[in-house]
Amino acid sequence: MTAPGAVPVPPRVTRAQKAAAAKTASVLVEALPYIRRFWGKIVVVKYGGNALHASSTGNGDGATAEDSALASFAEDVVLMRAVGILPVVVHGGGPQIGELMARLGKETEFRNGLRVTDADTLDIARMVLVGKVNRDIVSAINVHGPLAVGMSGEDANLITAAPTHVDLGFVGNVSVVDPTMLERLVAEGLIPVVATIAADEAGQAYNINADTVAGALAEALQAEKLIFLTDIEGLRVVADDPTTVIHQASLDVIDEILRSGGAQGGMLPKVEACVRFVMRTGKPAAIGNLRYAKEIFSLKKATVIWP
Repeated sequence: MTAPGAVPVPPRVTRAQKAAAAKTASVLVEALPYIRRFWGKIVVVKYGGNALHASSTGNGDGATAEDSALASFAEDVVLMRAVGILPVVVHGGGPQIGELMARLGKETEFRNGLRVTDADTLDIARMVLVGKVNRDIVSAINVHGPLAVGMSGEDANLITAAPTHVDLGFVGNVSVVDPTMLERLVAEGLIPVVATIAADEAGQAYNINADTVAGALAEALQAEKLIFLTDIEGLRVVADDPTTVIHQASLDVIDEILRSGGAQGGMLPKVEACVRFVMRTGKPAAIGNLRYAKEIFSLKKATVIWP
């Protein structure tokens, strides 16, 4: 206990804390030109379920690693907001849905990279995306203050869905986006966190690919940039060769990569969403690794797609 009149001793700063502070300061100094460009602008950040899942399986200590990855992501989003950028977070959760289905003894079937979704699978997806992943991200951000608000595409008719194909069940596409509620939240200084469950005009719910939703929301919000954070460092010219990551690409270059099969699996909807956003808005889009989210401003550790 401090004696009356005594000068309190400040807490000791560890070497690790000093190093972390120096790194953050370095990132901010390097990012100043980008901060000036994006100040007061909306940036849509898609946080991939694969990125979180990869972090949680990296060292055998799943819960601790996943919590650490999520806490780091939350810090980065709060940092964006603190320097005047207006982030909107869209998240996936495919691996987490698969894990719960396995625990419940339900088999997962994919067709053309999309999960076949019957009524039971839709309920599971809703529980995981809206009730678990969304809550976790909101809570991680709100550790730093009352900033994040969770919602899904169903809330305030944010997204009106349409069925993709009868063979896929309750898998949907984005039909209409009404960004009114997102715009209100952003105007109040809040960070919307969006789960990608949406309903059609009759109220039937659908699970929609999160990459597709991120692109549609970015376009509707007239975002300054669309960013995908995933578990690899960017788009590869050769899909299975990590040394072929491309860091800057025009739409013509991306078209060539798509034709050659460089974008496969989960990368394909990300690239397609980027292409649509860049073509329709003339603004850049990027795909990068969650581990380098602090470089989210300059995006050196990413593939940046330009008009």
